[in-house]
Amino acid sequence: MLIPDCCNIGVIFRVLLLVNGVPLAAALLQAASAQTALQTFVEASILIESASLSSLLALCGVRRLLLNASPVVQRWFCALVPALVTGALIHLLNAGEQTLGTLTGVAPIEGMLVAASFGAVMQHYFELRSRAFSPALSEARLQALQARIRPHFLFNSLNAVLSLIRTEPRRAENALEDLSDLFRVLMRDARDITTLADEIRLCKQYLSIEKIRLGERLQVEWDTQQVTEDTLNKAEIPSLLLQPLLENAVHYGVEPAREPVQVKIHITRSLDRIEIAVVNPVPILMTGDRAPTPGNHMALDNIRQRLVLLHDVEAQLTITETHGFFEVRLRLPYVKAT
Repeated sequence: MLIPDCCNIGVIFRVLLLVNGVPLAAALLQAASAQTALQTFVEASILIESASLSSLLALCGVRRLLLNASPVVQRWFCALVPALVTGALIHLLNAGEQTLGTLTGVAPIEGMLVAASFGAVMQHYFELRSRAFSPALSEARLQALQARIRPHFLFNSLNAVLSLIRTEPRRAENALEDLSDLFRVLMRDARDITTLADEIRLCKQYLSIEKIRLGERLQVEWDTQQVTEDTLNKAEIPSLLLQPLLENAVHYGVEPAREPVQVKIHITRSLDRIEIAVVNPVPILMTGDRAPTPGNHMALDNIRQRLVLLHDVEAQLTITETHGFFEVRLRLPYVKAT
């Protein structure tokens, strides 16, 4: 999608920063004093702010309608919408005899050309930014990590299943089905989108496999009481967003422990925000135990980069370690599946 997500706070902030910064710089260069420049900018901001916010709102509304449009059409819309909005606003303000200060003599066609230029520049900027934040490098790092983890996880899982074939064949069959589903998802593009309910279902399959291997040492508590079934089924999140967090909790919180360890997953929704927290105790190492390696930060950094690419400043990943507990908390906007 080449039309920026104009509903996103980060996109809105960057657009307003540019469309206000350029006129302010121009006013400072042309005016005789800073006071005159500020007055000129304030008068011009009547049109600038109205046109910018209206254009962003319009593009936010039409973005979903142009999902299947060609790249050329999407780029043209990013210039055409601001031009039409600005031309209409200048016409209305002039017709209503509203004061435009220094913009009184601006013709609609001039304003439309300037707005179209700003729209084209911002679209090109966000397109280049999207390419710069492309997960290609992150995916390469993640694949390198998975190349080490997958065989280890696969062999451990298969050995656990083999131990069940004679004694609990039905459970072994279910474990193989879960393993098949998990690897099918691992082979997807890291940019795929899924629903929160499907991600939770995948995570439970993963945990059921690990439960065979770790037994009673792995205890899991899901807290989803503050989200409705409708929210779980409609909330869109990046695929494989939650599962790596649980894998870290199991690998670094449960495996080194000798006693049962509880991994807690809290999922809540507050207005237009989804919040996910994964909490696990930090194991107390006995004498002679080997300290866990810090490799989990690679997966966490990958998730953080994917969130930046998809949601900009509207999504955050925070890590805290207090009172013997390690917590990873995700905050992302609630986006409904179409």
